Amino acid sequence: MRWFLVWCLSAVPLLAEGEKAGEFDYYVLSLSWSPNWCAREGDARGADQCDAAQDHGWILHGLWPQFHEGWPSYCRTPHAPPSRGMTREIADIQGSSGLAWHQWKKHGTCSGLTATQYFDLSRQAYASVTRPPVFRKLDQSVTLPAAVVEEAFLQANPALERDMITITCRDGFIEEARLCLSKSLDPVPCGRDVIRDCRAKDAQFDPIR
Repeated sequence: MRWFLVWCLSAVPLLAEGEKAGEFDYYVLSLSWSPNWCAREGDARGADQCDAAQDHGWILHGLWPQFHEGWPSYCRTPHAPPSRGMTREIADIQGSSGLAWHQWKKHGTCSGLTATQYFDLSRQAYASVTRPPVFRKLDQSVTLPAAVVEEAFLQANPALERDMITITCRDGFIEEARLCLSKSLDPVPCGRDVIRDCRAKDAQFDPIR
């Protein structure tokens, strides 16, 4: 009887967990400073993203559907996953095809878009933000307040206000700049669970390799 029950269950496709695709309030565009990620963990992994030939600065970590409180993830979607070609193509701004695949699976499925549409929108969102050029001019590691990084983004993007961006830190490094955007990619105020500014006054910031 036990084997028959197992066989019956295995013959029925399991339902995916997660919220319904397309139901969210706004996007969080997450930009990661690649040299800092490499110093923290990428080098130890031997990540291709960290090769000096890649010349990565602010890369696209992801475009995340967000609620005013909380966020959806691993949503049920009728759309097919991206092909290897799709994830490989966006690696030029996302660092690796593996990250692109993970971002689709966890966040892109919640957008309500096809994989092609989601990656196209992610590229548009990335291009819509001016990444402060001053950080590409560094020739050595520095320590600085996280507020300096936020101020640089505000000056480079006049449409941004302070409640539309947050800077995060991890392990003593500046980690990410997270900007809140509407579904049409206009800057909007972030929810309380997104605005968690790093208070560090001496966070490390490594130069581009």
